[in-house]
This record gives sequence, C-alpha cells and structure tokens, in this order.
Amino acid sequence: MAVLHRLSDFIDNNVAIGDVIPSYWYEGRCPQSGTWLRLPRTSLAEAIACGLMQQLAKDTVYSHEGKMYGVLLVELPSREQRVLKAFSGLLNGQGQVEGWVPPIPGRDQVAMVEVQTVRELDTLKQEIITLQELPERKQYQQLCQDWEQRFKRMSDRHQKRKQQRKEKRQILSETLIGKDLAIALQQLDEASRQDGIERRQLKRERDMALRSLQQVMSTADSKIGELKQQRKALSHQLQTQMQQAYYLTNFAGQSLSLEQLVLGSAPMGTGDCCAPKLLHYAATHNLKPLAMAEFWWGPASVSGDKVQGEFYGACAERCQPLMGFLLAGSTISPPSLLIVEGTKQLIFPSIEGVGEPNAERLTILYEDQWLIVVDKPAGLLSVPGRYRDRQDSVLSRLRYLLPDGTALLPVHRLDQDTSGILVLARDPETHRQLSQQFQARQVQKVYEAVLAGLVTREPGVIELSLWGDPSDRPYQKVDWQQGKLSITRFRVIAREGDYTRLEFFPVTGRTHQLRVHAANLQGLGIPILGDRLYGCNADSSRLHLHARKLRFQHPQSGKTLHLKSETPF
Repeated sequence: MAVLHRLSDFIDNNVAIGDVIPSYWYEGRCPQSGTWLRLPRTSLAEAIACGLMQQLAKDTVYSHEGKMYGVLLVELPSREQRVLKAFSGLLNGQGQVEGWVPPIPGRDQVAMVEVQTVRELDTLKQEIITLQELPERKQYQQLCQDWEQRFKRMSDRHQKRKQQRKEKRQILSETLIGKDLAIALQQLDEASRQDGIERRQLKRERDMALRSLQQVMSTADSKIGELKQQRKALSHQLQTQMQQAYYLTNFAGQSLSLEQLVLGSAPMGTGDCCAPKLLHYAATHNLKPLAMAEFWWGPASVSGDKVQGEFYGACAERCQPLMGFLLAGSTISPPSLLIVEGTKQLIFPSIEGVGEPNAERLTILYEDQWLIVVDKPAGLLSVPGRYRDRQDSVLSRLRYLLPDGTALLPVHRLDQDTSGILVLARDPETHRQLSQQFQARQVQKVYEAVLAGLVTREPGVIELSLWGDPSDRPYQKVDWQQGKLSITRFRVIAREGDYTRLEFFPVTGRTHQLRVHAANLQGLGIPILGDRLYGCNADSSRLHLHARKLRFQHPQSGKTLHLKSETPF
C-alpha cells in the first residue's frame, strides 16, 4: 500500500532509540466494555515524527498553513513494522494526497454540500465584517470625541466659576447683611442655575447630532445578529450532515457514525484530525497500532497555543471523546511488577532530568483495590507537566506500569522537590470521596522540614494570605487583597547547629504554603534548606521538606488509615 512507509524513510537505522517511559498516552474508556484503553507516544514514535518534520522543512508547500501532523507506528500481520502518516483537515485544499492516509470515508458524501456551505458561511462573514466596519461607526467615534472635548472645556469653565462664586459668597457674608446680602447671594445662585441650563442644552445638542448615526449603527447591529443566527444554523446543519456521513471503525471491527459516537453536537472538523484518520485506517487494514505521535507544523495557531515542531496530545474537543471507541480491540501490554529485597517497588529505567540517584524507584506504602499510596522521591513530579520535557511523573510511571494504571487519579499533589506520601485513587468514586476529605480539611498531614537558620519561636500558628502572580509562576507571595487564607501549625523538633528541624501541620493546602510560611518575614522568616526559589543560599542537594505522615478515613471500609514515611534527611 502506498501509504505504508518503512522506518528507514524517517530515521537512520544506526540511530539507537532509548527504551524509556512514554511521554504521553492516547487513552479513553471503551463505550461498550467500560475498560480503559491506551496507546503510547514513545521515543521511537517521536523520532519518526522528527524525521517527518525534516521532510516537511524541505518543501515550502507545508509551511503556508499551520496544522497538526501525525505518525502511527504499526505492525503488519507478518510482524514487520511500518509507519503511517496523516495531516489534519485539508492540505492545500486537498483531502487525498499521495503517500498520506486518506480521509475517513464519508467526507466525499458531503463534499459538495460542504463546499457550498463554506461559501455561504464566507459570504455571511464578509457581510458581518462590512456592517462592523461601517464608515458611520468611525464618524460616531470621532463626533463622540469632539463632543467630549466640548464638555470638558465647559466643565472646566463651570468649575472655575463655581470656585469664584464660593469665594465671593465668603466675602459677601463678611461685608453685607440683611436684604443686600440676600440679593447678592440670589444673583450668585442664578449664575449657578445658568451654568446648569448651559450644560443641559449642550447635552440636547449632542444627542441630536448623534441620533442619526446611532440609528444607522443600531440597524446594522440588528442585521449582524440576524446574520450570525443564519451562520450558526448553516454550521449546525453541515455538522449534522457530516456526523451522519462519517463512519469510524475500531480494531474490534465495529463501525459507528460520529452522530452515534458524540453526544450532542461535535465541533466542526471532528473526524478530520490526525489521530482518528490514522487509527481508522489501521483498523480497516488489519494493522496493529504500536505507538503514535502528533505535532504542529507551519505558522503558530491563531490562539498561540500551538507552535511549530512541538508535540501535542489528543485535542480535548475533537479527538479525545473518540479515543475510547477507536482503540477498542487494540492491545498494549504493560511491563511486569518487580519485587526488590522484600519491598514492593516499581522499577523504571533512568529518566533524564530526575536528579535523585534513587528516583527510578517508587516504593508502595499501601495499596488495595480502591487506592494506592506511594513514597514520592524528591525531584519527580506528582503529575505530568504541560510541556514535553515535563512528562515524567509519579502518575505517568504508574499508568505505564500497573495493569489498571490508566484509571488512576491523583487525589492531591506534592511539589516536585518535596518528597513523601502521595495518594492516588483507582476509580472515580474513591477519588471523589477522598477529594472531599481533603477539601473539608478532614485529612491530617504532618511534614518534616529543616530550616536554614534558628527558629526562636515556640509552637504556634502561621496565617497568611497567599497569591500566585500569573506573570511570575510558580512563585507565591503574601497578598492580603487578592490572596487566599493559608493556615499552618508548627513545632520545633530540634535545633542542630545553625539549622532548625521542625514539624509542619498544614490546615489548608495552598500552593507552596509551607515554603512561603517558612521563608516570609510574616511567617517564620527563615527559608527551608535547599529552597532557592524563596531565598535559601545555603548549599544543599535537595529541598529539605518531606510529607511524613498522613491520616484519613478509608472511603470504602471506613477505617482510619495511618500512613508513615521515613524522613530521608
């Protein structure tokens, strides 16, 4: 088949690809069985995608319009591996291009209707733009500015007169009495009334001058509203026709229309994205999916959230709702769980960017069919970050390793540099109940920390209002106007030379709460050892903050769980 490519078309056979944890999972719940299904974005898939990027860079035809491109690594019945590639929507107005996966069947059935509807939509758009850019609008704005200047000059003049009258009243009250004073004050009051008459007269003149332009704009705005309603109706009609015509097939051999798959109205373009194209083609040609990667190429998106050469996951609006169905029938086997020296630990290959020597291990402190509790090492994220280089985390590792890992939901989070107890739920109901306990402040938490100085205060309570400036994330600062109240109890355990070891008992759970409460002068005024973000200059290999104890009620058994983790510093 012309759309099947060899790996050597994209990568050098001599290049070694590290066997590391996938940086992203395409995943979703199967609508028939309810099981959670997933497909990884591996380093090999990303290497293939990078090879495709190099090919796109050589041809200017791909640089005119920004769009998503994708590759899917598949296995033939012969066990050979091949690559499929696809683009979202149309490429230079064409849906079918040699060497690329074709559109999902159904587009051709509505192609003529789509072309006609798009023309009508464009006509409506131009009419709306014309009405929005009427010359009368500019005339109105200019006249408003002119009248505003006239009102300002009048107001300045009246203000000056008012001050003069005030001063004159003072003089008259000191020099005149009786009838003469009354007559003089009456004259000043009359002058004040004349200023009011002048102000009202100018307002009437302004309203008369602007009325005709206001009528023109009001008529135009009404017409714009009608045109937008027409545009909305046309778009909805086209969407309905396309959803009825588009049929997707999964690896279990099931075929359903978009109308059957998507509850309510799907956004325009659903079914035209890379991932559905690639998975549908593989499913209908007996190809086993192994890994997939999608990236943006061309000018940045209008919203600025997608830039050339960056990898992105399934879009939340169009692709993600289809993933569970599309992956039905596919199989991706997770690695096995290893037992090391009698302690249950999850073992991973070394991950770039994780500074702790033992960060490859996640010790399980407790687990049952409803939840799992791990001892998070310092230097590892709790959940994946937004960008490609911040995908390694406790959640992504567990999802990769455990048979039911894709269903895991984080109940709370620890900062990347904080170690200690982290709880994850194995189903939505357990997650909901545990989250309610955290929100209701029913979970008892104990942190141990070493501060880079001597704390002289005895046990006490710190209450500060914390706010994160959007322009300076992730830094948190004390702001009594915009912030949210944060409360921490503390007590000193020991004073060791120039350092203080203490326990924190957070009542609330704000971002960086303990770190700010330690460092800020309104708190303890001494940063946690290793906390360079909040002013610690002492040499240290890590942030000396550890979530040591956690106590909460088990959401199913009702028993109280007491969880402990030994402080590693």
